[in-house]
Amino acid sequence: MNPRVAFQGERGAFSEEGAQVLFNNEVETVPCATFELLFSAVKDGRADYVLSPLENSLAGHVTRCYDLLYESDLSIHAEVVRPIHHCLIGVPGARIDTLKAVQSHPVALAQCEAFFVSNPQIKRIVAEDTAGSVREVMERGDRTVAAIAGSHAASAYNASVLRSNVEDFPENFTRFALLGPRSAEIADANKYSLAVKLRHESGSLYHALEPFARHGINLANLLCRPIKRSPWQYLFFLDFLAAPSEATQSALQQLRNMAEEVRVLGSYRAAAANI
Repeated sequence: MNPRVAFQGERGAFSEEGAQVLFNNEVETVPCATFELLFSAVKDGRADYVLSPLENSLAGHVTRCYDLLYESDLSIHAEVVRPIHHCLIGVPGARIDTLKAVQSHPVALAQCEAFFVSNPQIKRIVAEDTAGSVREVMERGDRTVAAIAGSHAASAYNASVLRSNVEDFPENFTRFALLGPRSAEIADANKYSLAVKLRHESGSLYHALEPFARHGINLANLLCRPIKRSPWQYLFFLDFLAAPSEATQSALQQLRNMAEEVRVLGSYRAAAANI
């Protein structure tokens, strides 16, 4: 039986494609309308895993997903990095020169600024979802309205790709994390993700990171998030690249000795960047 993997969005979303790539298409994908529904999918029994976006190479961190990850009982089992190439998608027979409007998620619209500058007659319509925009365009059947989404969405709804690669920068990637019930550390892990709460005192961040530098451990990511109900207090999310060695455990222990809280969100194999 194929694993059930929940994703945020509608059929044809970049997240769904990421789940299919991660499991070599041997997967049952479960769409979720919101990130809140996504992160409750395992607990509610709707899915075995969750595939959540964590960061985009252009738009930055998906902070809501980090907050929900910290609040959940899920841990990171794997990650996948996918190239994000936006397509202009319409109903069969639509033409770019007769388009009046294009709808999509605000991030996707912003990543295609050059297209709109060169086509000032086309109005931008902000929508909840890229793939959902394709579905809505196809349901309306209006040849003057198109959507911006991935080619996977065009295939899912039998829509026509009017133009490929309409994004401003081709170096556009999203990193997704596969989340599931907490599991034991895997032997071939080479990446760790942590949530760290530090004492509010001088030099706390410096002293927290110093053991990693001293043990030659490469930090891959650092994100600071405010702590709810604690004004001006912050939680740090960090990723580092290291095998589960004595040096890694030593650095983690030194971090625990000086921090108020250290939670290992997962140890897993780092994904290839696909660049």
